[in-house]
Amino acid sequence: MKPGKTFSLTKKIVVTLLILPAVLMAQNTVSNVWVSDNGDGTYTNPVLHADYSDPDVVRVGDDFYMTSSSFNCVPGLPILHSKDLVNWELIGYGLERLEYAEGFDITQHGNGIWAPCIRYHKNEFYIYFPDPDHGIYMIKAKDPKGPWSEPVQVKGGKGLIDPTPLWDDDGRVYLAYAFAGSRATIKSVIMVTEMNSAGTAAIGQDVMVFDGHDANPTVEGPKFYKRNGYYYIFAPAGGVSTGWQLAMRSENIYGPYDYRIVMDQGKTDINGPHQGAWIDTPGGEDWFIHFQDKEAYGRIVHLQPMVWKKDWPVIGSDPDGDGIGVPVMTHKKPDVGQSYPIVTPPESDEFNSSEFGLQWQWHANPQVYWGAPSGNLGYFRLNCMARPEGSEGLWNVPNLLLQKFPAETFTATTKLTFNSHKGGDETGFVIMGEDYQYISLKSENGKTVVRIAQCKRARTGGKEEELFSEEYDGNEIYFRIQVSEGAKCKFAFSKNGRRFTEAGPEFEAKPGRWIGAKVGYFAIRNDITNDSGTVDIDWFRISKNK
Repeated sequence: MKPGKTFSLTKKIVVTLLILPAVLMAQNTVSNVWVSDNGDGTYTNPVLHADYSDPDVVRVGDDFYMTSSSFNCVPGLPILHSKDLVNWELIGYGLERLEYAEGFDITQHGNGIWAPCIRYHKNEFYIYFPDPDHGIYMIKAKDPKGPWSEPVQVKGGKGLIDPTPLWDDDGRVYLAYAFAGSRATIKSVIMVTEMNSAGTAAIGQDVMVFDGHDANPTVEGPKFYKRNGYYYIFAPAGGVSTGWQLAMRSENIYGPYDYRIVMDQGKTDINGPHQGAWIDTPGGEDWFIHFQDKEAYGRIVHLQPMVWKKDWPVIGSDPDGDGIGVPVMTHKKPDVGQSYPIVTPPESDEFNSSEFGLQWQWHANPQVYWGAPSGNLGYFRLNCMARPEGSEGLWNVPNLLLQKFPAETFTATTKLTFNSHKGGDETGFVIMGEDYQYISLKSENGKTVVRIAQCKRARTGGKEEELFSEEYDGNEIYFRIQVSEGAKCKFAFSKNGRRFTEAGPEFEAKPGRWIGAKVGYFAIRNDITNDSGTVDIDWFRISKNK
């Protein structure tokens, strides 16, 4: 935190005792609002109550590594690490910037990096990822924390998605993929092609190995494996929020493939349980990671036990023995030989480091003048950038500093200092999605006002509406957003961080384009100046609702 005034020794002690719990809470590496590990050898789903869409996992020795879709958010391709498949730590990103194709210096909602696949081969990590407008790419690294190589285009083409490689026993390399109907004008089929030995280019004839139109529409997201002489393709079908998980198998890589439904929702509350990864443990257990679409909360990550019966997988619980599993909510943790500490991805941030917090992403490739950590000064500075030419509201603003919702219910509180140099600057705390609402400080007509504004249907041209405005005396302020069940959000502000004034109506958060709602900051102005205003973010803290 920033240095403050000098107090007497007695006052220092009192103030320290008052703020110490909050500081310890904010510095804690374990979430205050969602922990899957129950601490008694069991876990509760989801293992990540955050938007790690289309997760894929690989095991390397005793370690597990996950990546997921990141779409237009930067940095992209998050990399998470676990020792037990339940506790996950965010350790970095595969792409610091989206520069494999032009256009990502502006916001491209829903475009960019779709469902990736992470693999390990000959002492190197590989990530294959699709951009539905450009094709399939690959990056690799010796260390999952990076550095990762520059992306190589493996197969160009509009509408190619969901790539997954397979290194066969004879040294040949293959790639399975699917189509995005919005670009390719076809969908619900799985393709296989051969690659060169380096896995850097598709060289073979593309072969359609599965057509899901009759019984398994919208089949996509394939994952390629080989076991006991069979080639397996695990793939979701039926749509993101209503579908099921398929397993296909064949003795020939080009088919024909038999298939079975191996998990569906059953009578559970876990809608559309599919799209993910089969992983085994060093001790020989089998598990399946998948997502659940939870609207504003994003595509959250579940872990299911898995068994093999007559060379077919059964995922989740199968009480009736029909071979179609259903999701479990609580289960014994994977047996990995020992217990490991509870860890979760970062949430709160004191902004006391010269490093950019891993939980934060921009909506496009960042520019150095958008903002930066201040190192030992103890805050993150955002500069009030001019809106993109011809745009209104926040939908097309690229310099949004945001992070994922971490749980179903939580409170986000921040302290900041607003410095307007020439008037017209505005900074705010926002719940961002296709509908969004924010609380802000704005400098206008020689005054500073605290505002609430809301926009509905932003993607299709909805306009912002001001819902609250009140003159504010000073430039230091605390903002608070409380999120309750159903993604209902209440906004408030305070001068001292203790007594908060609620402002504006309750707001129901909505997802963005293929991503969950996010919480974070903006700093904007309507015109260009040579000395924009700034906001110094002292801290950001996630806590339980009171």
